[in-house]
This record gives sequence, structure tokens and C-alpha cells, in this order.
Amino acid sequence: MRKLFTAAFAYMLAGVLSGLFFREFTKANNFPDGAPTQLGLVHTHLLVLGFVVLLIVLLLEKSFALSESRLFGWFFWTYNAGLVLTSAMLVWHGCLTVLGQESSAMISGIAGLGHILLSAGMVLLFLALRKRVFAANPVSA
Repeated sequence: MRKLFTAAFAYMLAGVLSGLFFREFTKANNFPDGAPTQLGLVHTHLLVLGFVVLLIVLLLEKSFALSESRLFGWFFWTYNAGLVLTSAMLVWHGCLTVLGQESSAMISGIAGLGHILLSAGMVLLFLALRKRVFAANPVSA
């Protein structure tokens, strides 16, 4: 449970700081207001997929003891790897856009791998949740 709390808190901090970085980096490089860049998506991805989702999983852990499932560790590390990879590629691609440089297909491919890991993590979460929700010995209140 402590791992979930710590990770959610870390993503909350990273999400808020990424919003600050986006604003200051675009301003420092005279990037036009409202012009599209993936740098602006990092803030939302980290806050929603990191902070909010892991807080919900923390509540599910409290209710169903998800960590007792063998799949929970797989979910946790796969999901976090996917989110870190996806966010890092958004930052990289966004910075290149702000600096007026061309992106490469490699960035898109790695970001795609991050999204695949996120999806696999969600499937693992549901498999672990299904096992615990329908367990013979539910957690007492």
C-alpha cells in the first residue's frame, strides 16, 4: 500500500512540475501561445494516469487487498514503466517541437511501446481485481 501511495504522490508532483516546465519552457523559447505541442500533454498524462489512477488503485487495494494477487506486482511495474516511457517521449517530442526541430519515427515507436505497456498494465490490474473481487475470503471492513 505504501508503494501505491508513494507512486501516486510522485506522479502528482511530477504532473504539477511538468505543467510549470511547459509554461516556462515555451515562454523562454518564444513559442506561440496556443500552438500545438505534445509538451502540454505531459501535465495531464501524469496527473490522470499517474496520480488519479493510482489513488483509485489504492482504494481498491484497501477494499480488496489487491496486492495479495500474484499479478499485482506485474501490474504495478508494467503500468509504471509504460507511464514513465510515454511521458518521457511526450517531453522529448514536445521539446523538439518548441525548439523547432524535427522529430523522428523512433520517438513515436518508443511512445507506442509505452502505451502498450500501459494497456498491458491495465489488463493485469483487471485480472488481479477479478481474482480478489470473487475471492472466497473477502477483506472484512
